[in-house]
Amino acid sequence: MKILVQMDDSYKKWLGELSERFKNSQIKAAVRVNSEMLRFYWSLGRDISRMEFAAKYGSGFYKKLSADLKELFPGVGAFSETNLRYMWRFYELYPLAEISPQVVADSARSNLPQVGAELVEQNIIFQIPWGHHRYILDKCRNDRQKALFYVDKVLENSWSRAMLLNYLDTDLYERQGKAVTNFKTTLPAIQGDLAQAITKDPYNFDFLALTEKYNEKELKDALMDNITRFLLELGNGFSFVGREYRLEIGEKENFIDMLFFNINLRCYVVLEVKVSEFEPSFAGQLGTYVVAVNHQLKQDWQNPAVGLLVCKSMDRVEAQYSLESTSQPLGVSSYELSRLIPENFKGSLPTIEELEAELNEDKGK
Repeated sequence: MKILVQMDDSYKKWLGELSERFKNSQIKAAVRVNSEMLRFYWSLGRDISRMEFAAKYGSGFYKKLSADLKELFPGVGAFSETNLRYMWRFYELYPLAEISPQVVADSARSNLPQVGAELVEQNIIFQIPWGHHRYILDKCRNDRQKALFYVDKVLENSWSRAMLLNYLDTDLYERQGKAVTNFKTTLPAIQGDLAQAITKDPYNFDFLALTEKYNEKELKDALMDNITRFLLELGNGFSFVGREYRLEIGEKENFIDMLFFNINLRCYVVLEVKVSEFEPSFAGQLGTYVVAVNHQLKQDWQNPAVGLLVCKSMDRVEAQYSLESTSQPLGVSSYELSRLIPENFKGSLPTIEELEAELNEDKGK
């Protein structure tokens, strides 16, 4: 496409202002590189949006602007056509972020209604890397609350770009805190909110590869074989304590599927996994384990244990009724598992012994 050559005076004047603005940003960047450059990107996107150059000059505008900025700032790699479009989208997603950081900070301290919590939240956008923002812009489109959710999670958990992309691909925003629980009635308000936040529905087990007719043991074995990925799916703050954790209740031996400790909640988390649809008896069993952990493992500085039940599927009304009947803090979620291997394919795979025999045969040739 042919680059436009003749531009009006307002465009040329704007280019001059951009030059000064960028030079000023470079000076400040020595101290606050990421934040200042993001504010520059945002302001450039704002100008593109408000001046409506794209509408005025057509589809060749970004190509022209990219060429002019590269000529003004040789060696700066930020002004590709693609990146300029991202800057415009960056502003369009967060148009209210122009309120100065000082005004936002003052409003947060004094609870000024004219600024509001939403704008305080939006200024966190200048605290994460630009590469993270591009992923978020691609996945969240025009959903500002969803985008802010991921920005906040990046800050909270120091996610790399790869980790952020993983959570974007598994729809964490749609799943976070969506389990059926009784935490509001069984836990203090702050702990209850935190406990709800660690839940998901459904849990995504796509990192597992199981046959179509997998059983409970195979599922648990696969989760243990992928414990690092499983911990990532559970969320921030989980540490693994044990599998088939033995508890003596009365004169009987009982075994918890998986026992975790959550640092943020400061409590044990008892997790039971079922390959069938939810049944009310599952909640009774899980509640018993939670009580046993409180009696036998909980220390004085720790909060009461929480139970999580992950089932193949559930009727949410039935699950809610079941949880209302217990005084123990429990949550029920389902799980998704899409990478299923056909049963007949499993039989066609060579065994370890067959592979070893074939390798030994090759060595002898």
